[in-house]
Amino acid sequence: MIDVIKCVVMGVCGSGKTSVAQAIAHKYNATFIDGDDLHPRANIVKMASGNPLNDEDRAPWLERIGDVFFSLQRRSLSGVVVCSALKKSYRDIIRKDNDGLIFIHLRGSMETILERMAARQGHYMKKEMVQSQFDTLQIPGDDEPDVIEVCIEKPLDEVINDVITKLEQRLAK
Repeated sequence: MIDVIKCVVMGVCGSGKTSVAQAIAHKYNATFIDGDDLHPRANIVKMASGNPLNDEDRAPWLERIGDVFFSLQRRSLSGVVVCSALKKSYRDIIRKDNDGLIFIHLRGSMETILERMAARQGHYMKKEMVQSQFDTLQIPGDDEPDVIEVCIEKPLDEVINDVITKLEQRLAK
């Protein structure tokens, strides 16, 4: 039986992060948090005015996400946070002082992501914006053993089953 689970569900836009994270949180009775809700006020104002965030803007947000896991850990609570975590440096900020944290990287082709984004009601992202996410993405390598990669090129229920299976295998170690 798994006592405490701490996961970041990561990937580019349209990869299914929210759906997968909610399924994990439900299965393990964990707190679900959308990382976007943790942005500092200055970031929200900047994005609302149409200006993209830079790495300096993101740093306090990523630290907040790390702080959430630190707080949950201190209280022996489980949590699942959605955060694109596209760069290794972003993941490093989140994992600081958070032993046992697992990143679940939902990985798929740009074609799949574009199809999913086009199918979303009222949430179409232009191809250039999707391309910028792929350009920014630093695919986790062997130096990040806390990352589980799951292919999203299949129906959502199969993706969720794959995630749960891989997560349970990892936690059983």
